[in-house]
Amino acid sequence: MGRIMALDIGGKKTGIAVTDTLKIAAHGLTTLPTSELIDFLSTYTSDEIVERILVGFPRHPDGKPSSNSPFIEKIAKKIAEKFDAIEVEFVDESFSSRDAKEAIIKSGAGRKKRRDKELVDKIAAVIILQRYLKHI
Repeated sequence: MGRIMALDIGGKKTGIAVTDTLKIAAHGLTTLPTSELIDFLSTYTSDEIVERILVGFPRHPDGKPSSNSPFIEKIAKKIAEKFDAIEVEFVDESFSSRDAKEAIIKSGAGRKKRRDKELVDKIAAVIILQRYLKHI
């Protein structure tokens, strides 16, 4: 069975989360420079079966795409072209970063962890993936 992966793509960094092979649990994998994403995916998918990649798509509260949306669409298109055997799907990422920050605070993490943008990005990817898993 293949895994499902979620990406929280940003202009500089991308948070990545994956499911277990049974698609029951989501866990944070890493945060890396967005410029290294395609190479990372090439390496990861050579070792692990990934059947679907969820790309968090940013929208404003009124439902309109954010200013970052065209950049994310461009990256998603590159992923879909390079990994044509893997389904690439856009999913709503509304408030995932805010929810990630709240989760870090609730975990009792210190101030340094709460300000760690890479940790926030990785947890945002986990939240995107968890939301998706609730509906399948």
